[in-house]
Amino acid sequence: MKIGWFTSAGGEGSLGLFESTLNAINTRNINGSISFVFINKDYGENKNSDKFMDIVQHNKIPLITFSSKKFKESNEKNWSELRSNFDHKIINLLDDYTVDIAVQAGYMLIAPLLCKHFTTINIHPALPGETIGTWKKAIWDVIEKKSYETGAMVHISTQKVDEGPVISFGRYSLSDENFRKEWKIIERMSIKEIKDKYGEDLRLFNLIRQKGLIFERKLLSETLAKISNNQISLKNNNPLDLSASIS
Repeated sequence: MKIGWFTSAGGEGSLGLFESTLNAINTRNINGSISFVFINKDYGENKNSDKFMDIVQHNKIPLITFSSKKFKESNEKNWSELRSNFDHKIINLLDDYTVDIAVQAGYMLIAPLLCKHFTTINIHPALPGETIGTWKKAIWDVIEKKSYETGAMVHISTQKVDEGPVISFGRYSLSDENFRKEWKIIERMSIKEIKDKYGEDLRLFNLIRQKGLIFERKLLSETLAKISNNQISLKNNNPLDLSASIS
C-alpha cells in the first residue's frame, strides 16, 4: 500500500503519528510504504516543522513543501478565495506520485480539493458522535461533561470537516488512579470556573492530552495495518472498534 502523508508538522502530536506509522512499516505491521510527505511550511518557518522535515529526509522519503503562510501573504485576496488555488498547486506538485491512500495527520488546513483528488483519511480525537473541532475543544468537552471515557476515530476526509464516514475507532478510560484525584479537584466547579482558574495548565487537561496522543498513534497505525492487509475496507459502513487490540 502506497501512502501519501499530509501534515502541518506543528508539534509532538503530528510527529508522533508519523513516527509510529513509520515504525509499523519498518516492523512490517503495515504492509506498505510512505511515498511522500507534504508539509505546508518551508524550512525556517517553525522549529517543529524543521525537525519533522529533517526526520523525513533522514528516512529518505520524498519531501514536498509549499508554504500556505507565504502563499497567503503574497496574495491580497481572502484565504477563502485562495483556498482552491492553493490545493491546485499542491496537486500539481504531487503529480508524479500515485498513492493508494493519503493520511491527514495534524494537517491544519481544510482541503476540499485534496479530498476529491486522493482517497484521504484523518484521525480525530473524539469518539463518533462526540466533539467536532480541535483537540483542545475535544478535551474541554470531556472535562465539561465529566466523561470518564473518551477515544478517537479514523474517518474518510470529506468537505464536511470531521464528518466523513468512520472506518475505525477506539475508546479509553479516564478513571484510573492518576485521573481520579484530578477529577476530584474540579468536581464542584463549572467549566467557566475551571478555565478561569487553571486554563490549559490544568493537570487533568494535560493528562487527557498525553493519553490521547499515545492512543491516537496506536489507533492510526493499527488502522493502516488493517487497511493494508484488507481487514478494513474504506467502503465499510460498520466502523471497526479497535479498543481491545490497542489496549
